[in-house]
Amino acid sequence: QVQLVESGGGLVQAGGSLRLSCAASGIIFSINSMGWYRQAAGKQRELVAVAISDGRINYADSVKGRFTIAADSAKNMVDLQMSSLKPEDTAAYHCNALVISTRGGPLRSYWGQGTQVTVSS
Repeated sequence: QVQLVESGGGLVQAGGSLRLSCAASGIIFSINSMGWYRQAAGKQRELVAVAISDGRINYADSVKGRFTIAADSAKNMVDLQMSSLKPEDTAAYHCNALVISTRGGPLRSYWGQGTQVTVSS
């Protein structure tokens, strides 16, 4: 089993900044990717940013230039630095990791419980 623990989030005014952190622990052989998704009230969960083990990074168009994802493979952690926040960034942010727990084992997706980010106008 793998657990993802998130920290950060909270209430901030438009134009402000927040930093989210996520740490993976448990039985981990390798991590294929770690990233952040968000789900606003009444909407589907959407990708915010993901860091892949081969060095590739993908961002949602809506956050490009404002958010920066950074993964630390040695610590199994991923941070999301969010700047120039807008009210439309308000959502529950969930950490995700694609993990192989044993050599030759399957790739499994794990989710954190989520942390709320609220941006006031």
